[in-house]
Amino acid sequence: MNLANNWKDYEILDMANGTKLERWGNVILSRPDPQIVWKQKTFPEKWKQVNATYHRSKTGGGVWEYKKQMPKEWQIKYKDLVFNIKPMGFKHTGLFPEQAVNWDWMKNKIKAEKREIKVLNLFAYTGGATVACLSAGAICTHVDSSKGMVTWAKENVISSGLQEKSVRYIVDDVVKFVSREIRRGNKYDAIIMDPPSYGRGANGEVWQFENNIYDLVEMCTKVLSDNPLFVLINSYTTGISSTVLANILNLTVTKKYKGQVESGEIGLPMTNSKLILPCGIYGRWTK
Repeated sequence: MNLANNWKDYEILDMANGTKLERWGNVILSRPDPQIVWKQKTFPEKWKQVNATYHRSKTGGGVWEYKKQMPKEWQIKYKDLVFNIKPMGFKHTGLFPEQAVNWDWMKNKIKAEKREIKVLNLFAYTGGATVACLSAGAICTHVDSSKGMVTWAKENVISSGLQEKSVRYIVDDVVKFVSREIRRGNKYDAIIMDPPSYGRGANGEVWQFENNIYDLVEMCTKVLSDNPLFVLINSYTTGISSTVLANILNLTVTKKYKGQVESGEIGLPMTNSKLILPCGIYGRWTK
């Protein structure tokens, strides 16, 4: 498993009873996580420090319970990247800290190329990968169906001091956008995608991971340049193995381009503990 273990502004303080206790800068949050099936707290005293706890509702969604005063939004840093954190209605904060594993990997790949790299970031959310790639010198196209998420991504780019870099923000359904790029003949050297298990596009288009991921990756091979650098697929879909992502890449990208495929899990370590929280899977093709 690849661990995101280079954080200074984020850490897991404890995990028990389906909940993780996390430090985001100076703010401590308690949020549910289905992977935490054990009941024993390692550091019971630390739970008294919590600023806010997210409670899931049995009917769907949930609510934040604020126990100590805290800001509505604040910033944390990962190396030279700056992100704006805001607790949202469905337990999220606008950032998946485990993705630092992929940010470092992408930055290293881009910097090593010594050429201009055009990156297409699909289901781009609040732009963690966009910020990382811009900081490495890439040209980015950031696509998400949520206008609010794209606005948040712009804020992260500005906070990281990258507003002068070349980035295009697109509010659109991912499949429709890629289809248009094929017709336009636009090409990219790297493609990133972080598709949801289930979602709806800007005009109500339905996305379901199991039904749509293969067709999307196959479509994306048609917008890859003649000398592509990488294709990265992230997934948090329950029941999908990282080997599935590797199989998809082998059936699509490697049929057109010589390269290597790898896949695996990403996770977050718990401070002062041997415990690790599994946080998702990835599949990567690299030239």
